[in-house]
Amino acid sequence: MGTLIIIFKLIIALGILNVWLLRFNKKTEWRGGGAANMNEEFAKYGLPSWFVPVVGFLKLTFAALLVVSIFYPAYELALIGSVGMAVLMIGAIGMHIKVNDELKRSLPAFLMLVMSAVIALA
Repeated sequence: MGTLIIIFKLIIALGILNVWLLRFNKKTEWRGGGAANMNEEFAKYGLPSWFVPVVGFLKLTFAALLVVSIFYPAYELALIGSVGMAVLMIGAIGMHIKVNDELKRSLPAFLMLVMSAVIALA
């Protein structure tokens, strides 16, 4: 497995863990609609509150698959993790567009989308 692919998997996984576990209830410059926390961000997007744990579970699961695929290099694990993450990042970018966020707020999702695509195509 290429070093760049491993690095991309780790960047995605650590980024997701950071956002969904460490900064879940904190305001950051990347939050959509200027929200103060994850629940408020989803509300600004017009999404139901039950969607927060669903998306969180999916993101953490796909991130875990990417990490596991480093140690157990099964193509299917990396493919499921990367394609799943890419779909969620497309949704994240769409939500930033929906609330007319400045382009910079979409940058992390865009970069994760690109890294996910590279992993899926590797």
